[in-house]
Amino acid sequence: MSQNTLSPIATNGGDLWAKFGETWKSQIEALKQQFGERIEEVKLPSEYPTDVPIVYVKKEAIIDALGFARSTLEYGFLSDLTATDEESEPRFELVYNLFSHTKFTRIRFKTRVRENEECPTLVNLWPGANWQEREVFDMFGVRFTGHPDLRRILMDERWVGHPLRKDYPLRGYQVFTEAQHIHTELLE
Repeated sequence: MSQNTLSPIATNGGDLWAKFGETWKSQIEALKQQFGERIEEVKLPSEYPTDVPIVYVKKEAIIDALGFARSTLEYGFLSDLTATDEESEPRFELVYNLFSHTKFTRIRFKTRVRENEECPTLVNLWPGANWQEREVFDMFGVRFTGHPDLRRILMDERWVGHPLRKDYPLRGYQVFTEAQHIHTELLE
């Protein structure tokens, strides 16, 4: 698509590409210089229907790339960490949304993970990633190497499967008729 035919994504901040395009271009260039071939793909709002740049990074370099974004590019806030089930190979895309409190810009990093493959944890870089990685594990089954407490956070610990996978049955109800743990000291 040419720049003339692509309409900006509607945001409450107006046309973000017009506001931050030059900043994003220089940041993407810095990432490419630092990481070279470990940057797999870049999608810019001027070329692709997205509100912020999307930088695809090889799994082996994702922690270094996010650390670089945090320290050098000033993206100090991990606003969201989630995943998507692409039903292709590699199956999952981990999505890291960052925000810069100094530049007021956002950027999105993604890395691709195969079924039963682990990705390194972000907890040492952003402690708040702890619960977000637990949610990705709970909903998609993606494991994070080095995570301090990787266990379910939303679903009952007896739940079988991962409800946000596309192959999870729509009527995959699981009923638990008896309580597994009753903490009587809390009831008194």
